[in-house]
Amino acid sequence: MEGNILKMKSSLEEVVQYSLPLGDELLEMNPLIGKKVKITFEGRINDIYNGELIKKSYGQGFSYKSFITLARCDSCIVKPELCHYEEGTCREPKWGEENCLIPHYIYLSVTDQMKVGITRHTQLPTRWIDQGASYALPIAEVSTRKISGLIETEIKSIMSDKTNWRKMLKNEVPEIDLYEERERVFEQFGDLFDEFDALDLDDDLTEIKYPVLEYPEKVTSMSLDKKPIVEGTLMGIKGQYLIFDNGVINMRKHQGYYIKIEAN
Repeated sequence: MEGNILKMKSSLEEVVQYSLPLGDELLEMNPLIGKKVKITFEGRINDIYNGELIKKSYGQGFSYKSFITLARCDSCIVKPELCHYEEGTCREPKWGEENCLIPHYIYLSVTDQMKVGITRHTQLPTRWIDQGASYALPIAEVSTRKISGLIETEIKSIMSDKTNWRKMLKNEVPEIDLYEERERVFEQFGDLFDEFDALDLDDDLTEIKYPVLEYPEKVTSMSLDKKPIVEGTLMGIKGQYLIFDNGVINMRKHQGYYIKIEAN
């Protein structure tokens, strides 16, 4: 199969099920685990927003023009506390209304360590799977992305909001009581939650198991920009990474790339 790719789709079952958008089709990835897989980059990249042929992608799949003009590529996506919609300067007001001025969750998750994060209420558990979390717990719901970002910024004073992707791919997962940590957050930041009318969530813990035969002891990153052919035995999938016996590749980073995938 061949075509332009987007980030892998996933569904939470006993083990996460992955499929890769490849052109107009979906390639089921779990059945490829344990097989020899060859990925060939055909040298063509298309903007995932409008399909324009580009020489280099920005922001995981966009042309430079899209990157500097689309709201979904603005700095406030990475730092939502900087949202400037109310100032009338949003790059795409309609997109902002549909994606930022809607309920967002604040959550705790464990990847290589415990971290705080935020996401649209429609993106769970997809967000957790994409970041390679082993277990996670939503703690509050707020009305907008900016508010979730403001609260997250405060909680970051006592815990990380980052994932060490190399440790995550080695499956170095600490055991942490997220229920206890949620109570600690409520106790320390209760006034902040009250100020923003946050709705406390008493959801159960979500545990996530990934389809991996063997985790790497040493993580070697592979890129189609540096090496147009990536091949080896596919040992598993975690987050948006394909784990081969000779390295790992971040498929989301290569959105818009036209590739050919062969397996045997």
